[in-house]
Amino acid sequence: VQLQASGGGEVQAGDSLRLTCVASGGTFRSYGWFRQAPGMEREFVAAYMDRGSKIYYTDSVKGRFTVSRDNVKNTLYLQMNSLKPEDTGVYYCAAGNPIVSSVSAPEGYRHWGQGTLVTVSS
Repeated sequence: VQLQASGGGEVQAGDSLRLTCVASGGTFRSYGWFRQAPGMEREFVAAYMDRGSKIYYTDSVKGRFTVSRDNVKNTLYLQMNSLKPEDTGVYYCAAGNPIVSSVSAPEGYRHWGQGTLVTVSS
C-alpha cells in the first residue's frame, strides 16, 4: 500500500490550498488527514469513512476545510480555505480500518503517506 500526498505550499493567511492523496495497493474503511506542527504531536484534522460516506473534522477546521474522496481514482482530497497561521504543519494522509470511536486517533491507521508541508504566514 502506498499513499502519495501532494499540494502543500506557502500561502498567506486567508488563502486556500487543496491537498491530494493518491492511494494504491488497497482500499480501506477510513482515510484521514493529520498534521504535525514543529515541536508538536501529530493531530487529527479530518477523516472520511467509505461506508456511509461519514465525515469527521477537528473543531478548529470545521467550516473551513472539506474532506472528500474519489473512489474511482482512489484519491483523498482536503480543500483548505481561510487558512490561518496555526494551520501550519506537515500534513499526512493515512488509511486504515479504525472503529468509529478511533477515527481521529493516529493509532487507528496502519498506512501513512510521506507528508506535505503547509506554511501559512500572517
